[in-house]
Amino acid sequence: MLQDLLSFSFSAALGSTILSLVVNTLVTWAVVHFFYYPKGRRRDYYFTFILLSVSIYMLIALLLRDNHDMGIGAALGLFAIFGIIRYRTEQVPIREMTYLFFLVALSVINGKCGGTLNLLEQLSINAIFVVCVWICENFLNTNHEGCKYVKYDNIDLIKPERYDDLKADLEERLGLKITRVEVGAVDFLTDMTMLRVFYIDPDHRIKSVDHMTKIPRDNE
Repeated sequence: MLQDLLSFSFSAALGSTILSLVVNTLVTWAVVHFFYYPKGRRRDYYFTFILLSVSIYMLIALLLRDNHDMGIGAALGLFAIFGIIRYRTEQVPIREMTYLFFLVALSVINGKCGGTLNLLEQLSINAIFVVCVWICENFLNTNHEGCKYVKYDNIDLIKPERYDDLKADLEERLGLKITRVEVGAVDFLTDMTMLRVFYIDPDHRIKSVDHMTKIPRDNE
């Protein structure tokens, strides 16, 4: 046993796997740290994205790399699982779920192709992923308008002719510069309505709490 440990040496396959893992982890960290986190500010998802990427890469690279059919099936299965989670779980925002899909795809590609591509080719493929995120975050997502759901008690102001009064009342209560208001469900028994309020976001951040429609209890 001791002799085996002393005579241990890295094989070419192991070295390639470790190098590809380093590339995958660094690219994942860069995407999460420089593109997702500045707007999302969710450390729980930061942690989840990094570990999930490493886990999926190791699963594909060590168990499924040589089995092409199984590798593709596993990748599609992962997408199906996360799709079910997205549509069955209200607490996962669409932006976080999109990044989750993106990083799963990145990790699967690195896991499957890391041993067949040289370092420059793998870096080029990962660079394409990073550039796509950069373009989407900087050019396709330039709207600095925030949105939040508000349970509103003064249903007399939801009439179309009193729209300006509704905006003024919400701006006074919320302390925000409101651009537009959409009226949703109305409960005449309790004189309550659900409003979708759009406002100018000075922080230019995406706040998942804005999409909550009820105040959670202490044990939730």
